[in-house]
Parts: sequence; C-alpha cells; structure tokens
Amino acid sequence: MQSHLVDPLVRFTGVQKTYDGEHLVVRDLNLAIGRGEFVTLLGPSGSGKTTCLMMLAGFEVPTQGDIFLGTQRLNALPPHQRNIGMVFQNYALFPHMTVEENLHYPLKTRKIPKDQAKAKVTRILDMIQLTKYAKRRPQQLSGGQQQRVALARALVFEPQLVLMDEPLGALDKQLREHMQMEIKHLHEQLGLTVVFVTHDQDEALTMSNRVAVFNDGVIQQIDSPQNLYEYPANAFVAQFIGENNTLASQVVGHDQAIYHLQFGQNLISGAYNATETLALNESVLFSIRPERVRIGAVAQTLPNQFTSTVQELIYLGDHVRLRCEFAGNTNFCIKVPVSELSTPIHPQDQIVMGWRDEDARALKQLPQ
Repeated sequence: MQSHLVDPLVRFTGVQKTYDGEHLVVRDLNLAIGRGEFVTLLGPSGSGKTTCLMMLAGFEVPTQGDIFLGTQRLNALPPHQRNIGMVFQNYALFPHMTVEENLHYPLKTRKIPKDQAKAKVTRILDMIQLTKYAKRRPQQLSGGQQQRVALARALVFEPQLVLMDEPLGALDKQLREHMQMEIKHLHEQLGLTVVFVTHDQDEALTMSNRVAVFNDGVIQQIDSPQNLYEYPANAFVAQFIGENNTLASQVVGHDQAIYHLQFGQNLISGAYNATETLALNESVLFSIRPERVRIGAVAQTLPNQFTSTVQELIYLGDHVRLRCEFAGNTNFCIKVPVSELSTPIHPQDQIVMGWRDEDARALKQLPQ
C-alpha cells in the first residue's frame, strides 16, 4: 500500500499501542508519509487517529513497533528534540506575550541567532498577514487570528514536519472553511509535510493529498480524497466518507467487475467492485451516493429502474433533497439539482428513479 513512496519522511512500522495491556488502541500500524505530503488521519472518536499523532509527537510511546522521522528512530526521543511543529485546537499561545514574542519563543529555545530569528518572524508575520498585529496579545485577537498565530509559531522554526490536532475545531463554519484554504495554500507554498487529525470528513477531503480512514485502531483505507469517495474499500469507508445509501443485499451473479445484487422484494441492480472477488450468494452491501441517483425521464434511460415513494422534500438552494422509501429503507436519499426538476414533487408521490451499474458499489461487510 505504501510501496510507491521511495524516500518517506515518516514511517510507522508494526506499531501497536495499548494503555491497559489488553485493549489495543492502535493495531499493527504500517504507514509511510512522503516528503511534502499532506496526510489526514480521519476517523470517529476512539479510532486511534489521535493516539498515532501523539506517538509521532512524542507525547505517547508505542507499546510495540518503531516510528522513524527520516532515518532517525523516534521511540525514545523526547518531543523537544524531534524538530516537529505542533498546532492544537486550543491554540496554546502564551497569553502574557505579544504575537511577536510568541513567534520568537520557539526560535529562542532553539538558540537561533537574534538577527536570523527577527528575519524569520518578520517573514512569517507577512505570510499570515498579521504584521500590524505584532505587538498585540492573544486576547486582543479574534479566534481566526489566534489560530493563524498558532500556525505561524509551528512553522517559524522551519520544522521537518508539522502535526495538527483538530486545529480548526473551535472556529465557526465560515472561518473554518477559510482557514482550511489558508493552511492548504501554506502547505503548497512552503512544501511542508503535514499530518493532520480530524473527525470532519469534508475537512479531510478538502485539504489532503491522501486520507487514512481509521476504525478500531486499524487503517481501513488510505487513498486520495477522490478514490476514497468513489471507490471505498469496504462498507465502513463508504458509510463514513460522504453521504451514502446502503441496502443489505446478496450476490446473484456477475459480469467481470459488475455484480448483480438482489435486495428488497426480489429487486436486482448492477453494482461495481473491481478490487475483490465476491462469491455467489454472499451477503454484501449495496451502496450508492444520493447524487448518483437520477429521477424522471433520465432515470427511464438507465439500466437499473425502480419506483420509490417520496417521504420528505427539502429545498436547499442549488438542489432538492428527497427522502424516499425504497426496498425497506425509509431514509433513501436522492439529491436532485434544481435545474433538473421539470415538474413539482410532493410527499407521497411515486417517482421513477435509476442509476448506472458503475455508479453503484458492491461492498464486503466488515465482520462484527
């Protein structure tokens, strides 16, 4: 899975972590992160993503396995000797120091000469567009400005690696989205290597070169945002990334990568899976994204056509969200662009919907 990385900056090799000697929070983690990559560790609470970041930072020690930064084994190296920048959700700025002093602090502890330190601080202040706020203290800044200072403090000493632990969690939606793009652009401008932890799937898809989806201490899939969304490796990834309709189903036949799945009252649809071989009569999950479902005249040209009953209609500006009853699922969702709504739709209307075989997925279910 990681073999394409010729000279990775970060390597986890056979890493495990337990706090009580019984339950593994991280299980046999093998992960390589290339220089200049932006890799996000994504998953629900308790999935192991933050523990991995804390082990990389040096605040936790692996129970088993090794962590490398370049050629240096990190296991026994204290955090302050790792040349790693850290950004936290709570900013962790010194309240009694000005912005300028906060930025000087990591340079001072590393004994950077004063003239070099001043140049670095001037440069980073200009980069985050806070030069005129240099003499202010953190409490005199907005939340977004404080987050920029926290980010600048992690970058000012030019670390090999920057770790970010839910850094935007305290910001409102609009500011959060703005900061996502700022961090993304800084990453691109400076060629940073970033490991980012979040539980927000939209954030992960927006910012990352690759996303590692964690569940129960194991990476379920690591891939580009597009591949994660379009080609989930299993049912967990499909349900965790983006919005998804799923139906319990059974394999009744296949034609190369297109499997024929039966669900509900003897309803059959084609669905794509090129990564695994599924057995005849195997219980699998049928999966399709709401935006891949078409309705009306377009649906009647597609190979998989079905009738469903509209339960609820929500107008969302650029699209209408339909919640339908279909094959025993009363929350089957369809997203229809407003421009494609030729006639009004109301609750309890019967509609024809359809999709292409290649837009649906046949996914193995994870063992319980």
